[in-house]
Formats: sequence, structure tokens, C-alpha cells
Amino acid sequence: MSSLVIAPSILAADFANLEREVKMLNESQADWIHVDIMDGEFVPNISFGIPVTEAIKRHAKKPLDVHLMIVHPERYVEAFQKAGAGIISVHIEACNHLHRNIQQIKALGCKAGVAINPHTSVSALENTIADIDLICVMSVNPGFGGQKFIENTYQKVKQLKELIRKTGSKALIEIDGGVNLTNAKPLKEAGADVLVAGNFVFSANDPQSVISELKRV
Repeated sequence: MSSLVIAPSILAADFANLEREVKMLNESQADWIHVDIMDGEFVPNISFGIPVTEAIKRHAKKPLDVHLMIVHPERYVEAFQKAGAGIISVHIEACNHLHRNIQQIKALGCKAGVAINPHTSVSALENTIADIDLICVMSVNPGFGGQKFIENTYQKVKQLKELIRKTGSKALIEIDGGVNLTNAKPLKEAGADVLVAGNFVFSANDPQSVISELKRV
């Protein structure tokens, strides 16, 4: 089984020392940098936007995995691509025309991701999964860091892996929320390809060591 892709969430970083935090990730075994964009409308919190994403990109040597937890994502996709996003994920719950959203992202040269909230069924992806590069499974309710992992996520990942197999999709399965060393291995065994970890990485005494441990799962 191939090693997991590890994507630390910069939302949990020290924003007073953002350059230092990004350089730490550059020097770590992290594969991507996960960038959570929240608008205070789709989710009950506001994080940061395009200027901060541009600042992260100036120092980042790893791809930016931009997760848009916003309404009307189609209005902002091009701006985030110009800000440095390599992967852009939109929420299925925020998209009235999901196929169009996916095509828009791909036309900009980015990998297209679709995020699904804990209450959203995997079956909602049946008609678009062949076109999706990444499926971000929310293992907490989006909007805040540090939440407890939802145990039903394992079953959801298994269902998603079966749908990918059945449809011949090349989509990777990403898990976002409450990821740690306790659930990382069971998530990998269920079919996860990418793990997002925020507080678990950045609150550690040695974040690079934690990233290495997740990588070795």
C-alpha cells in the first residue's frame, strides 16, 4: 500500500509567524499545504482570503490544496488559482451546478476537488465522480478547528472507495478533521489517500516529527 499524502492545515499555524510556519512545512515530509477558506456564511467562521493565500504561496515549496468553504465558489476560483492554488475543492452543498464548477477548476489548470459534509451521502457524487480528482470527506462539521473526529467517517470512506472502483474514477480520498495517529491507520485501511491535520501538527512540540509519523502510517 502506498504512503499517505499528508497535508497540514495552515489554519492551525501561528499567523504572527506565517513565513516561519510555511518554511517549517517546506522542510518537513508534508506533501501539500492545506488552505482552509471560510466565509462566515457557508460555515460559521471567517478564516482568510486571497491576500493571505498569496503570501503563503510566496514561501511555499509544496502544492497548495485550497479548500473553499464558501458560497458561490465559482466567483472566486480564478482568483485563488492566480493566488497559487494547485488543487481547489468546492463543497457539493454550496454548488447548484457541480459539474460546471468542476469543469471551471480544470479549465484553469488546477486539480478539481469536491468536499462533502458529514451529513452528505456518498451517493450524491455518483454522477460527477469520474471527473473529480479529489474528494474531501469532512470528518468534522466544517467551520472550526480542533473538533472531535466523527466515527462514521470510516464507513463513508469504504463506500466512497467502492464507488471509485465501480466507476473507474481516479479520485483520491482526502480526510479533513480530527485526524491524529489513532485514526490515521484505520483511515488508510478504509481507503483514504490524503490526510489533513491541523491542530494535531501545529500544537505539537515537534511538528515535523508528527508529520513524519503520519507519513509512516
